[in-house]
Amino acid sequence: MSLLSQKTIEKKISISGIGIHTGNKVDLNILPSVPNSGIIFKRTDLKKNNIVVPNFANVIDATLCTTISNQFGIKVSTIEHLMAAFYGLGIDNAIIEINSQEVPILDGSAKEFVFLIKEAGFKISDVPIKLIKINKKIEIKDKNKFISFDKSNAALEIDFEIKYKNKLINNQKNKINIYEDNLDDIYNSRTFCLFEDIEKLNKLGLGKGGSLENAIVIKNDKLLNKNGLRNNLEFVNHKILDCMGDLYLTGYRMIGSLVCSQGGHSLTNKLLRKIFSDNENYSLLEIKGKNLPHTFANNPQNLKSIA
Repeated sequence: MSLLSQKTIEKKISISGIGIHTGNKVDLNILPSVPNSGIIFKRTDLKKNNIVVPNFANVIDATLCTTISNQFGIKVSTIEHLMAAFYGLGIDNAIIEINSQEVPILDGSAKEFVFLIKEAGFKISDVPIKLIKINKKIEIKDKNKFISFDKSNAALEIDFEIKYKNKLINNQKNKINIYEDNLDDIYNSRTFCLFEDIEKLNKLGLGKGGSLENAIVIKNDKLLNKNGLRNNLEFVNHKILDCMGDLYLTGYRMIGSLVCSQGGHSLTNKLLRKIFSDNENYSLLEIKGKNLPHTFANNPQNLKSIA
């Protein structure tokens, strides 16, 4: 029986842009990699100790973006949109060379990453993929924020809601199945902020590269971007995009049902840390068979526990 196998990209991808928070120009290359190597960042502007692994345990800051670091304090930030593109397209292994701390924001979504990865093509190995299957419900509550991950027989579902006092954003909710649904609206949804928060960002030393070219900005309940929204749920869909990217910091695709209200990078990271603090909360499974992830989970003979 053929195996549902690990993938990398067929050829090198080169991208240039600016970091939305640092404002620095950055060049980024995505290179093919061998099976079981995972996703690895390499800071090419540094001579040594320059490998940084995107893992939930390596997250050192989740303020408005996800920042990871290695044991030597070398950082890579704003990784979530690229990681979401890898997740949705099934890229298991890749080396990301980057000559600055922050991944370029591009247009504020994962749209260009997805386009370039598809254009580069996929190189499929003969090594089977692995999945993490949630075994029981784990949840975190933080005042008005909530996130939970429960078991699912067949899918990775993300049910996300946001609540804003701003009349344009207001309350939005969307639920998607990562392995079955068309994810174009998720990939294309841009980061957003309120105009009155820009000064606060600047005081924190953030948002130095932000503009209407790479973010949605709302002022007095009106959109400042001339071309409007890309989809009716773009605000909550961007939160789902971020969530996808943060979930891929497990190193594997997942089977489970996630529900989140008013969460973000920090809450997702806290949830992952709680899940992986106890081996009873999850199983690591190896895939056997040709079926896509949303179908094989119903057939126990296609799954083998390797935990």
